[in-house]
Amino acid sequence: MSTPATLRIGGPGAGEAPGACDRCGTGRAAYTRKYSGQSLCTGCFRHSISRKVAKTVSKYDMIRDGGRVAVAVSGGKDSLALLQIMHEMSQRHNFEIDVITIDEGIPGYRDEALGIVSDVCGSLGVGHRVYAYKDLFEVSLDEALGMRQPQNRQGARGMSSCSICGTLRRRAIDIAAADVGADAVATGHNLDDMLQTFLINMLSGDTDKIAWMGPGGATGAAAADAGGHSGANPRRIKPFCEIYESEIVFYAFASGLPFQQEPCPHMNEGIRTEIREFLNSLESERSGIKNSMYASVLRIVQMAHGRVATPGLRETGGPDGATTTPATPATPSESTGKRRSSCTRCGASCTGGAGGICSVCETMARLGRICR
Repeated sequence: MSTPATLRIGGPGAGEAPGACDRCGTGRAAYTRKYSGQSLCTGCFRHSISRKVAKTVSKYDMIRDGGRVAVAVSGGKDSLALLQIMHEMSQRHNFEIDVITIDEGIPGYRDEALGIVSDVCGSLGVGHRVYAYKDLFEVSLDEALGMRQPQNRQGARGMSSCSICGTLRRRAIDIAAADVGADAVATGHNLDDMLQTFLINMLSGDTDKIAWMGPGGATGAAAADAGGHSGANPRRIKPFCEIYESEIVFYAFASGLPFQQEPCPHMNEGIRTEIREFLNSLESERSGIKNSMYASVLRIVQMAHGRVATPGLRETGGPDGATTTPATPATPSESTGKRRSSCTRCGASCTGGAGGICSVCETMARLGRICR
């Protein structure tokens, strides 16, 4: 894929000649951040993203010295951009990375992505392991969707494709991270993803999950009742949590990254697409509103943990765009007020659902299967 040196996002109107980069003054501006008004050439833009990720990792103390990070890479733009940046960081700092990919078992969709990830990992010299639902749970996602009761096929009573896949994916990532010996799992969740998930949790009544939405290190066992593996649970970190999805899209193109552009065939079954479009429409009319909302989400997460910062979160602007900074840095927490126990069926750590079973076993039971 060639690097689109003249691609512009949020820049001058049609017919206007692009100006010089606001940072280096010599390059041709290719991207304008509307919320800050800053225009950058492709080189300076890519550097600004890498620098912002490094600041986020440092601010939330995401990676320990000498640690091992499992980078969850699906083959999409976010995860491959994350892999490139994390690989570059690992060359300059004292930590190692491994790449883990979860194969849900969606015919005609995942195969392309698996090939892309394998090729990129080979070019970077990074270890790569694939973990399939079929191997871990004895059922692929497509098979699981076929097991839903007729009244649940359109997502009734929480059995949407996304809810099933998300539950199994979280457990699969825990297993994969334990397998490679990682103490942290990095995912490509961006600022847009964080806002969408927050609204989904609010609209569905899953308010307990909000406490696990911090960017800097909820453990796998504490993350959304994932039902973590029985061993040590790695921290879940989100280095892209303060970066707009549109910026990651441009970064991927500007870096010449190959990535799967075909969307998941089940993505429109849930409400996430509608929420994404709603937030994008707000941002187009009110630049920076996503940054403001994210600041509010972080404060609510702190309130859920009983550690509201004083005087609260402050939004700051700078050469790399607006960021949200806790007045008191957020720290990892494994507790949200619920007592943790072991699942009565599989033994995984959880907060206990119906009958004291974890979310994975509950999902499998509703599909008529026994979680091993």
